[in-house]
Amino acid sequence: MELEQNENLNIEQNNNKNDFLNSTLWKTINNGIDIGLRYLLPDLVEDEIIDLKDNLINYGLKDGVKKSVDSVIETGKQAIGIFSGNFEDIGQLQNTIKNGGVIDKISDILDTVIDKVEDTGKISNDVSNILRNGKTSILSNVERNIEATLNNQINGAENVQNYIENWKEYFEQKNFDGMEKEYTKMENELKELVPIENTLKAARYVENIHNLIKNNGQNFELADEEIELASKLNL
Repeated sequence: MELEQNENLNIEQNNNKNDFLNSTLWKTINNGIDIGLRYLLPDLVEDEIIDLKDNLINYGLKDGVKKSVDSVIETGKQAIGIFSGNFEDIGQLQNTIKNGGVIDKISDILDTVIDKVEDTGKISNDVSNILRNGKTSILSNVERNIEATLNNQINGAENVQNYIENWKEYFEQKNFDGMEKEYTKMENELKELVPIENTLKAARYVENIHNLIKNNGQNFELADEEIELASKLNL
């Protein structure tokens, strides 16, 4: 039996998918800010850096960044005609993040938050001036981190596609052990990927067929009706 991908595959819609994308980007941006703070304030001990970062977050850093990322994502989707669901490929996500003004938005957020924290007296005027004057270094680290994360996503999507192709080869050979090995690698990789529609379609189809064979006692003799049903299931 030849395995074909069903283009009409009904993907499970998960309201947390955008949250996962936003959370992934926040972690990336957050790490870049951490690196920048340590570079600008080398004389501060770790606890002082943590305290400074906590104050920045408490006065709006995290909320501001996440709202800005949400705005960029939604604007980017609308610009390419996606009004619900996920980006279709990593390239669309890359272009949206790169061209959506994320770095400029983070720059504005940093200005606002630094002013607020300074006004409360939680950081000195000297520290706030260092942060303002060195903001370019912070933003450069953020930008590099975003680029690295997007590259990792591209590599991860390529890995998933390779696992799927390997799985199909084992499927044609009726080698369930090989299928299971590739299936497990695919599932583990998917946990680290932001939701991209083309990747999810291919992966979910493999998931459904794989689990149908597994639950049928590793029986590869699937009826056409079973394959059609598996292609429509949300597991």
